[in-house]
Amino acid sequence: MGLSYHEAIAVVSAPGMPFEVREVERDGVRRREFVNALPTLRDYFTSARGLDSTFLVYEDEEWSFEDVMVEADALASALVHRYHVRRGDRVGIAMRNLPEWVVAFAAITSIGAVSVSLNAWWAEDEIDYAVKDSGLTVLIADADRLVRSHAACQRASVSMIGVRLDELEPLAPGVDRWGDVVVRGASLPPVDVDPDDDATILYTSGTTGFPKGAVSTHRAISQTIMSFASGSAITDARRGPDEAGTGQSPCFILVVPLFHVTGCIPVMLSCFTWHFKLVMMHRWDPERALGLIERHRVTSFIGVPTQSWDLLEQPRFREFDTSSLSAVGGGGAPAPPRLVERVEHSFERGRPSLGYGMTETNAYGPGNYGDDYVAHPTSTGRVPTIVMDAQVRDARGREVPLGERGEIWLNGPTLFRGYWNKPEATESTLEDGWLRTGDLGRLDAEGFLYIEDRAKDMIIRAGENVYCAEVEAAIYEHPGVYEAAAFGLPHERLGEEVACVIRLKDGASLSVEDLHAHLSSRLANFKIPTRVALTDEALPRNPAGKLLKRSMPQAYFD
Repeated sequence: MGLSYHEAIAVVSAPGMPFEVREVERDGVRRREFVNALPTLRDYFTSARGLDSTFLVYEDEEWSFEDVMVEADALASALVHRYHVRRGDRVGIAMRNLPEWVVAFAAITSIGAVSVSLNAWWAEDEIDYAVKDSGLTVLIADADRLVRSHAACQRASVSMIGVRLDELEPLAPGVDRWGDVVVRGASLPPVDVDPDDDATILYTSGTTGFPKGAVSTHRAISQTIMSFASGSAITDARRGPDEAGTGQSPCFILVVPLFHVTGCIPVMLSCFTWHFKLVMMHRWDPERALGLIERHRVTSFIGVPTQSWDLLEQPRFREFDTSSLSAVGGGGAPAPPRLVERVEHSFERGRPSLGYGMTETNAYGPGNYGDDYVAHPTSTGRVPTIVMDAQVRDARGREVPLGERGEIWLNGPTLFRGYWNKPEATESTLEDGWLRTGDLGRLDAEGFLYIEDRAKDMIIRAGENVYCAEVEAAIYEHPGVYEAAAFGLPHERLGEEVACVIRLKDGASLSVEDLHAHLSSRLANFKIPTRVALTDEALPRNPAGKLLKRSMPQAYFD
């Protein structure tokens, strides 16, 4: 028999072990940290130099670790010497999953600049806001995103580097072609990077309709990389002597966007750090994913629950060899217990897995895997983890007894440092080193954490956060709308879909098609309601005038 959960943590984190943990105090906050975490991302990327093994597979392309680093050095040199990017400057990345996204991230963070991830699905207004809010110096974009962001960059005097622009001629003003400025053979500029320097800004939607830039330091991301790796070590320590691994080289498939924290850190950066192969998909297609899993002997599938569902529902699922998979799951949204059961019984070796993290924790948090997950399919995992503590607190910030419901608070070295240019939002989210998640849940006697509701008015559609206030604000811009309410409806594949109820002004007319046309220039496609109810009656409100959204699904869509 293997070790218990707490015994395994004690063994893995003991002195002299690769994941040795020590308690430290930083800025008055005591936390557990990994002793052997490298100081900065520049150090992690340096460790990949000279490796000829395959790192990235994209369509018919294969990039070795050395290929990526040679290209990253050349871009870093261009950013410093051509565009005069200095330590602390913000450089944006706006593109779909491409090898150049990874190269850009490595180059930006290696010269002490801050990598700003722009959502590739954003509409022009959303891009314009992020460009101005972050104060970009340079934006690196693919052809589609370049067109959408060009006007915003011109207004803000932001230089642009275009990636894979073969079909875009002539070049727009202020745009340089990647191949013209990224000249292989250039050296990585000598820049001193400090562990507490800012490394990333990842935008997360705000309840006011404006996204917030979550800022993380090199130290926090370095600790996160070690945290995810330690999870595998703890799982191995808990295995009994009769539970052997697959014996295969680890290989991940990238099925979520790199501009999301999950794609960037637990998937891409983990592969970069531990020298695993990463198979990148051009776009999500479950049949294509199954073919890549078979061809490359993929061992880890990390996505949102919707994608696991898509794999299982693919008509040709049984025709593909998925025996290489050891973990199937991810995070971003709760997985229905039925999906956990289906994953457990549909793969030869693949076990269901789930992680509870968010942009503000660099995707790290309590995780549930294998036997624990099968036995507790509605739990997001156990706490404390190797470096993270969790508490459930009441509205006054006091810890509640086991089993009682309250807001989930998290504390650990992977937390972000705050929101870019939003001190009030930072102050309301971080308190004495603890993160207020806005999620409501409870803890049981074994330390299993259960998320039962969200304190935020938010929809999670296929792992994407959709804030109702943002959707409602866009709807209200239509001249025929009197009042509107947006909320989520359960959806078997997506988890939730976006729905809205609209009360029209007297004499106004509005079709669903007209609404979609109105919203298409204001919201990313995934935020546009797919279920719409139109009415000329007043929407239900409580005595204080607050919309009664809980009653609306049954009233308008049953």
